[in-house]
Amino acid sequence: MTPVLQVNGVFWGPRRQPDILHDISFALDAGEVLAICGANGAGKSSLLRLLYRHQAPHRGTVTLEGRDLWQLPAREVARTVAAVLQEQPTDFALTARQIVALGRLPHRQGFGPGLRDRAVVGAALHRMDLADLADRPFGTLSGGERQRVMVARALAQEPRVLILDEPTNHLDIRHQLELLRLLRGLGLAVVCTLHDLTLAAEFADRVLILRDGRVIADAPPDQALCEATISAAFSVAARVDRSGDTPRFSFHLQDH
Repeated sequence: MTPVLQVNGVFWGPRRQPDILHDISFALDAGEVLAICGANGAGKSSLLRLLYRHQAPHRGTVTLEGRDLWQLPAREVARTVAAVLQEQPTDFALTARQIVALGRLPHRQGFGPGLRDRAVVGAALHRMDLADLADRPFGTLSGGERQRVMVARALAQEPRVLILDEPTNHLDIRHQLELLRLLRGLGLAVVCTLHDLTLAAEFADRVLILRDGRVIADAPPDQALCEATISAAFSVAARVDRSGDTPRFSFHLQDH
């Protein structure tokens, strides 16, 4: 079966500068959750930008269901791939409902939203526990509420691939857990960057760890998040306690 998303030998770097990403390959099936972890500057956000067609690789390919991402019409990509980024909209005059409705634009036929568009937007608001906030101006919402609005907008796109850059930022513990549980239950191919290794271990099917723009692990969490790999990725001494249901991680600076 053809993977929903496949990255094959990609390299990327800013124009006229050395590459940041080096020979990265992985594949993702529908319903699979991949967490990307690594230190600041490891290349996590740069890799995500290749996946939602913000920037093209210098070498290698990114394919959606076997078709090159850059050979597809932009509208088709927008119906297939949704991204939730750390940057949030600056048009604070829009309501939460209007922000979420922007996710329907790639699907819209004719002049304005139809009955299905309104139904999908309402369902996305409900799913993200935003029904009571739907008509509030976006600018009046807290950081966590805004983050949930952005996830609802992505859900309204009805994508097959969902890409999220640090989606648990700004969220309280309850909403972090609810969001990650939701992502697992969507049946989509999900790629997200996560700083919290405990959340990655608990919710991801696979963890891909980057160091200096190279993949140093791509495996189920119990294999990828081992002490040696964590120490190499983050330049710390790491301990992993697996005595409980969820691994517990502890770190300290390495002596030089």
